[in-house]
Amino acid sequence: MPEPLTPARADDPRLHDYTSLTDVELRRRREPEEGLFIAEGEKVIRRALHAGYRMRSLLLTPKWADSLADVIDTATAPVYVVSPALAEQLTGYHVHRGALASMERKPLPDPAELLRTARRIAVMEAVNDHTNIGAVYRSAAALGMDAVLLSPSCADPLYRRSVKVSMGAVFSVPYARLGTWPHALDEVRAAGFDVLALTPGDGAEILGEVASVRRGDRVALLLGAEGDGLTERAQRAADRRVRIPMAAGVDSLNVAAAAAVAFYAVAPVGS
Repeated sequence: MPEPLTPARADDPRLHDYTSLTDVELRRRREPEEGLFIAEGEKVIRRALHAGYRMRSLLLTPKWADSLADVIDTATAPVYVVSPALAEQLTGYHVHRGALASMERKPLPDPAELLRTARRIAVMEAVNDHTNIGAVYRSAAALGMDAVLLSPSCADPLYRRSVKVSMGAVFSVPYARLGTWPHALDEVRAAGFDVLALTPGDGAEILGEVASVRRGDRVALLLGAEGDGLTERAQRAADRRVRIPMAAGVDSLNVAAAAAVAFYAVAPVGS
């Protein structure tokens, strides 16, 4: 067990992983380049460790040292205990949950590896809102989706906000990034999946009435970004366009809400 350290300055180089956490563009570039991500809060930190991610360091305010005593006792990485004021100066915001961990990323699997064994997957195109990303993963975990595939332009699921909103579900749902888009959907189709593009547009079939869904076939649900939805290219690359029936003049749902409804709709009968 490392003896907890008590840095006194925000510019201490040992705390580099935690600097400027509110600078989204900086963190988007830096975290993947440096092979790290930030887990925030006791529950998320524990779930990251349980999922096999290696901790680079742990940053705590004093009141959280007792709650995470067992993590500290078994840690092989540095543990830093700082005042709430220093934590705020360092990160750029008030760290309400009082605990942050810098974790080491794992190499992503090849999409083909996930497609071999999955039966129900979500495929996201250009979803860049970190809150939506996290919410989609949380629903995917809760409703038994086997994997998530991301287009090249999707946001990072391991960005702090996504991890936090997902409550650590990003650690339990396998995911990979697809290559050339939307041609990579051919790989999904070749693996035996019926690719269903969710859209409220005219002519879309009702999701629950699609034959592959009723039979419990291998299904890939294609989800687009908030506002713009799926591109025409992605819709043309899908096998069919599907919709969730709406009432009371509502034309669509938030992508995260639509994902949850769709994931439930494709759940195996009796699950």
